[in-house]
Amino acid sequence: MADQKELVEAELLKQINNNDLGVQDSVEFAGAFGFDHKTVAGVIRSLTAAEMVTYKEFDSSRWVLTKEGAAYADKGSPEVQVFNAIPEGGVPLTTLKEQLGKDVADVGFKQAMQQKWAAIVKGPEPLVTKKVDSVIDTVKELLQQIQADKEVDKVAVEKLKKRKMCSLETQKVYQVTKGPKFALEKKKMETDLTSEMVLKGTWKDTEFKPYNFAAMGTAPTGGHLHPLLKVRKEFREIFFSMGFEEMPTNNFVESGFWNFDALFQPQQHPARDAHDTFFMTTPADTPPENFPQDYLERVKTTHEKGGYGSIGYNYDWKIAEASKNLMRTHTTAVSSRMLYKLAQEGFKPKKYFSIDRVFRNEAVDRTHLAEFHQIEGVICDKGLTLGDLIGVLHAFFKRLGIEKLRFKPAFNPYTEPSMEIFSYHPKLQKWVEIGNSGMFRPEMLEPMGLPPDVSVIAWGLSLERPTMILYDIGNIRDLFGHKVNLSIVKSNPICRLQLPSEVESEA
Repeated sequence: MADQKELVEAELLKQINNNDLGVQDSVEFAGAFGFDHKTVAGVIRSLTAAEMVTYKEFDSSRWVLTKEGAAYADKGSPEVQVFNAIPEGGVPLTTLKEQLGKDVADVGFKQAMQQKWAAIVKGPEPLVTKKVDSVIDTVKELLQQIQADKEVDKVAVEKLKKRKMCSLETQKVYQVTKGPKFALEKKKMETDLTSEMVLKGTWKDTEFKPYNFAAMGTAPTGGHLHPLLKVRKEFREIFFSMGFEEMPTNNFVESGFWNFDALFQPQQHPARDAHDTFFMTTPADTPPENFPQDYLERVKTTHEKGGYGSIGYNYDWKIAEASKNLMRTHTTAVSSRMLYKLAQEGFKPKKYFSIDRVFRNEAVDRTHLAEFHQIEGVICDKGLTLGDLIGVLHAFFKRLGIEKLRFKPAFNPYTEPSMEIFSYHPKLQKWVEIGNSGMFRPEMLEPMGLPPDVSVIAWGLSLERPTMILYDIGNIRDLFGHKVNLSIVKSNPICRLQLPSEVESEA
């Protein structure tokens, strides 16, 4: 008798030959002829290697019975088993457990009571009795329909899922069509010339598989750009077109000094608590001598006593707190390092930007993750005002195709004034927050050594929110993290944000 693979191969080629569209669903094909789908998948790949067929791969989900569900599909639901086991005069629950087993009896009795099929009659020994003459086992019928791959009511199947009788199974499905060398029978070609062929002379009538010395091998399945990377590239192009310079953001671990203290953020601020920030255990601290000592003293004095027009925070600033290592909570820590470096090298006007990952100890839900990407723009020059910030924001967001902006006063420890940025969302038909902005405070800039007449305007937004809007993704966990469906990464469309010329042509 021919083995399973040969039977699958013969039937598959036959079905492809008889149908112009080929085999549209390998799972349906396997079920129709009683083949194992893993064997079918192996045969498809083997025929593809021989160029006899081509295939497309996609994910398919179907309901399958659990081990418990399969038993109930055969013997009946636990509630019906309990009902059928109750004699005319009733029976103690302990007897039912002995007859049916504890698990079936407990679950079945509970369900039978809820369905009002059974009741308890009090007495010296309580008895389980019937309340109705007969019942229909709809659960068994549903389980058998699932077993036969028939369509089942969604509400009903969800109830079965809660009872752990079935689960949703996702598997690879293949759509198979004719290849360039399609034939009804696979002809085996020899790959090596053996000594036996030479001695017997059979090599003369043997067909050999040609060697392709220029072959590059099978194309790897990876190498696809994630939607976040596509949107990130577009944002980088916008910043570069506006004359910005990208900041180095390769240090995910930062000290409390550069992440908080240099930004004039007090050491008692709630954001510095463990429930908001991930602190490192090894190494837990940055040695104090690694900080610029004169700058560190100026930061300490500004926090404790003020200066540069400020009264400070009037508290005992501690180097131990500033030395704590943490996962950076914002890319503004990078901006603080760059501005200090600019002050030491001699001030000149600069435009900086960064797009990279930040980390916060937040509860994970459909719109929040413990890590995300922050986009930040910084402009440093003399005489900048709030009007310059608003003008730059309009120019920046116009390149994204966003022209309706509103600004709302806000509070940030290191910017004053500060503004939240809102945009009108045409689909939602309401104003939504899209970013934050402000002017860095003198208490942050002047201790660095920047001249008093230098101002710095800055703004930031997340990379995930515009990506979710562009790709119509409702749950951030479907975009970033271990639950991402890799097929989305492989098949997502090209991202192209609106360019200035397009905005002007539509005006």
